[in-house]
Amino acid sequence: MSEKGHLIRHYSDPDQYPQDRESEEDDLFDHYTLRATKGQSPVRIDKFLANLLPFTTRSKIKTASQTGSITVNGKSVKLSYKVQPDDVVKIMMPYPPPPRLEPEEIPLDIRYEDDSLIVLHKPAGMVCHPAFGHRSGTLVHGLLWHFDQLPQPKGEEKSLRPGLVHRLDKDTTGLMVVAKSEYAMAHLSKQFFDRTSDRTYLALVWGDVKEEEGRIEAHIGRHPRDRKLYDAFPDGSTGKHAVTHYEVLERFGVLTLIRCKLETGRTHQIRVHLKYLGHPLFGDETYGGDKVLAGPPHRRYQQMIRNCLALAPRQALHAKTLAFTHPKTGERLAFDSDIPADMEAVLEKLRVWRASF
Repeated sequence: MSEKGHLIRHYSDPDQYPQDRESEEDDLFDHYTLRATKGQSPVRIDKFLANLLPFTTRSKIKTASQTGSITVNGKSVKLSYKVQPDDVVKIMMPYPPPPRLEPEEIPLDIRYEDDSLIVLHKPAGMVCHPAFGHRSGTLVHGLLWHFDQLPQPKGEEKSLRPGLVHRLDKDTTGLMVVAKSEYAMAHLSKQFFDRTSDRTYLALVWGDVKEEEGRIEAHIGRHPRDRKLYDAFPDGSTGKHAVTHYEVLERFGVLTLIRCKLETGRTHQIRVHLKYLGHPLFGDETYGGDKVLAGPPHRRYQQMIRNCLALAPRQALHAKTLAFTHPKTGERLAFDSDIPADMEAVLEKLRVWRASF
């Protein structure tokens, strides 16, 4: 038997294929799409992949299969599946961190830890992983240090690594889960990819949101003039399908506190969708929320808003809850976090201002 086929597409850099990304986490993983040729004899899929992806390992292919990360013609398959002519095979594998990363002693706010994973609270101002302009001081650097300090059985090959399976923007606070083994990383990444994990966010937005709850549906893709930004395309002309659900928690007249739940997980989804709705995030410099956008022109109000922007000089977005299935035990784990001090300080000022009227 021979393994015949060709690679249709591979990417791990979101800038290479921005419109093909399924989610904001896609660029944390290697994605391969392959097609078997018309002359392909039936052959096990692990042999097919090992032959066409010689730089990967059988163990990585096995792990991908165990977590449902290998599909043929859109359906998950086991390693025993026999590849047929014209089959389209897709495989997703965690993208390893660059080899030159050096551990840094960065304090981590860890809320839960076992031998498979860590749940932590990310502060504002921390970048999740190295990128242009952020070569040190990232969450990944801190995770490397933390993993290095963990005791390991004598003689056992070191296997812990900073396994990011999702991200938060630099100035977004809140809960994240990090994998401590290759199996846990593949299992968790599949949950985030399939949207079987659950996340809710608190967002303080400009304006008085009209409806008590709602659904925002608009494709999200790169901004046509500034590729560092994303934009909403309600007609579906470009970008990827995106849906955000929201409900109002507290009203301040000029600002509204809402809870958001993602049905999909596109890059900057909440920030872009709320701007599209006409209610950009308070303090969001990137999407125009860092200036006074609503309210009376009188001096007292203007000063109060400037004070609020100074208290929380970032987008007012917090990843409050996180739930997922444990890779080993199958138990559903759920975590909650308090609203961060800077956002709480802004809310208290707004409550005082509201009460004065």
